[in-house]
Amino acid sequence: MQAVDLSLDVAEAQQRAVDILDQLVRFPTLSGETNLDMIAFVTRYLADHGVVSSISHDESGLRANLYATIGPEIDGGVLLNGHTDVVPVEGQEWSSDPFELRIADDRLYGRGSVDMKGFLACMLAMAPDFKAMPLARPVHLSMCYDEENGGFGAPVLADDIVSKTWRPSVAIVGEPTEMRMVGAHKGGLELRTEVTGFAAHACDPSKGVNAIMIAADMIAHLRKLAHDLSGQIDSESPCDPPHVTINVGTVHGGAARNVVAGDCAFDWEIRPTRSGQAETLLEEIDAYFSANLTPAGASFQTTVEAVVPPLMYDPQSAAAQLVGKLTGMNSVGAVSFGTDAGHFQANGMSTIVFGPGSIDQAHKPDEFIELDQIRQCLRFLHKLGGELSA
Repeated sequence: MQAVDLSLDVAEAQQRAVDILDQLVRFPTLSGETNLDMIAFVTRYLADHGVVSSISHDESGLRANLYATIGPEIDGGVLLNGHTDVVPVEGQEWSSDPFELRIADDRLYGRGSVDMKGFLACMLAMAPDFKAMPLARPVHLSMCYDEENGGFGAPVLADDIVSKTWRPSVAIVGEPTEMRMVGAHKGGLELRTEVTGFAAHACDPSKGVNAIMIAADMIAHLRKLAHDLSGQIDSESPCDPPHVTINVGTVHGGAARNVVAGDCAFDWEIRPTRSGQAETLLEEIDAYFSANLTPAGASFQTTVEAVVPPLMYDPQSAAAQLVGKLTGMNSVGAVSFGTDAGHFQANGMSTIVFGPGSIDQAHKPDEFIELDQIRQCLRFLHKLGGELSA
């Protein structure tokens, strides 16, 4: 199908994107907290341009996904996706308010500017252009909640999408890849282990069972296991690093320094290179904890809090071919970080990760996205609209 040649005023589109990003950054949509104000803002913005949004919520009703279609309501077309949540700023030294956009040296600073409200701002800025195009196949705009802490919103969104009478055939997840095609990343298990001991006065620790010390032994075992696994290279994995990784992210427990800790919990994860690998490894770890590290008077429970599906490598996928056609790129890479892309691939959509900005700037103080990356993304989205037009 021949693309429609509709001109793009890059300067005007860039200003729209910057103005929208300024609004999005002001919403402190931390993972696990409500994003309803931001979703309401986006819903009103799209409605002002004649676009109707579908909203799906988590069980609490405090977090929501958004899904909107521009163009004919038929099967096919392209889904553009990003997450609304951002990581915390506590403990970070920022040069300015992280929830107010600051522009300096052709960079846009603010929490979420690159991960990944910059992409959301670009796709929203292009909504009026998409509406003006004679689209023969639709563009679907979507946003997920709680990607950063386990990808909880994406499966709810995927269920909402597949419940429609029409659905996308290709999904582009706009995580920061510096506008390079990424066709693979690891999945994994997001885990919490809770250890229960027996509290007592610390003047005689033998009268209690210290849950923190038990957890420390468990974490030491995970550290050794992670080291051993780092030497077991999977030569067929396109991911970096090409081996299973284990990480312990947080530890909480105890009441006071003079109390034998009666409880302790730690959050951790396994990122495998192959399907089923993480589940098998978890069984082995739990068995080791039970047999070797759980003394009388103590117990533990490991809970799988989230399953993050991998993005399976397919350099010849429809998504890769589409993005390659529009950009001239022919190389599809892999990344070490996870995304929501696997959820869409698992629901039958050809999926690729492709978006503005560098992941090196994500989660850091003074997070930023470069204006040139915004411009590149807007030009790509304009080409995409032309490709989908009659």
